[in-house]
Amino acid sequence: MQLFIVAFIVALDQVTKYLAKTYLKPVGSIPLIPNVFHFTYVENRGAAFGILQNQRWLFIVLTVVISAVIVYYLFTHRQESIVLTIALSMILGGAIGNLIDRLRLGYVVDMLHFVLIDYPVFNVADSFVVIGTLLLAYYILFMADSRERQFS
Repeated sequence: MQLFIVAFIVALDQVTKYLAKTYLKPVGSIPLIPNVFHFTYVENRGAAFGILQNQRWLFIVLTVVISAVIVYYLFTHRQESIVLTIALSMILGGAIGNLIDRLRLGYVVDMLHFVLIDYPVFNVADSFVVIGTLLLAYYILFMADSRERQFS
């Protein structure tokens, strides 16, 4: 299941980035809902919200290390909670999607832009990392402790 989730996220992310580079880059931005949500092409050479610009190798090393830890955990704790497995798989899939861009292009392609709240432009991989992290936080805060009590 973990491999399917990761592969699906990476494929979806890479397809959307290919479409953005092919069709969106030449025009820059397309309003889907004017002044609310636009498809906007951005080449992000930093991390989330564009911080730490031009630190490509730092992000590559961090992503590889964190991804290795997640893979190790997923394979050594196969019988752990389904919520934890999904959360970590989502984070891993998003991390790999952005890692592919950093290695191949030297930057990450972003294209989703909530203009209404002036939110930084992001991509599918970023979305899965955030959703996976929220799910992981939910697991840690509300589920992990009760699971540990069951085994005591």
